[in-house]
Amino acid sequence: MTGRQDRWAELTGGQAGEQYARRFARLAESGHDIHGEAAFCAALVEPPARVLDAGCGTGRIAIRLAGLGYRCTGVDIDASMLAVARREAPAQEWILGDLARTDTLGLEPEFDVVLAAGNVIPLLAAGTEAAVIGKLSAVLRPGGLLVTGMGLDAAHLPLPEAPFGLADFDLWCERAGLTLRQRYATWSGDPYVPGCGYAVSVHARPDHPDHLDRPHPGSH
Repeated sequence: MTGRQDRWAELTGGQAGEQYARRFARLAESGHDIHGEAAFCAALVEPPARVLDAGCGTGRIAIRLAGLGYRCTGVDIDASMLAVARREAPAQEWILGDLARTDTLGLEPEFDVVLAAGNVIPLLAAGTEAAVIGKLSAVLRPGGLLVTGMGLDAAHLPLPEAPFGLADFDLWCERAGLTLRQRYATWSGDPYVPGCGYAVSVHARPDHPDHLDRPHPGSH
């Protein structure tokens, strides 16, 4: 990557796949809706839109979206997580790779949605966040959407504190040619207000690459 270990690897040692899968299996068995992220994306674009699940983990979201008719590709740097994804959906496209080096993974700029859920951005290696957002923006088609979900405080992160704030994140997105389109406090669409501990953000690429400052029409 850059010689720096991402925060996820520091927390898990790259061996969290089975444990992570069991956690969500228990939630589903207890009646919790574990498909909020997929439902959120499905409300933004219709199948068979192309979705890149960046930091896909065990494939929970990508597998759900594929079942709804979306064309999904999952990328993750944690081999233990991808082992679960490949076992659960062997016919889907799963790529072991670094989000800071998506240009080496053979991904074309043809995705309608790039999804980075599950605190993917806050758990990147320190100092790589802006570069990763730039790489993710680069694989979006004109008019495509970057959809992110992240904790903003220790109560919503597996970290003692948030490594950056929303102002930093929005600046990185702006520099990557993205415009904030919507922001919510949950995947269910609850309104975001300053001070919320979690943010679900939708940033859009312009419809025309030569008009980077043109606002994206329409709304969710």
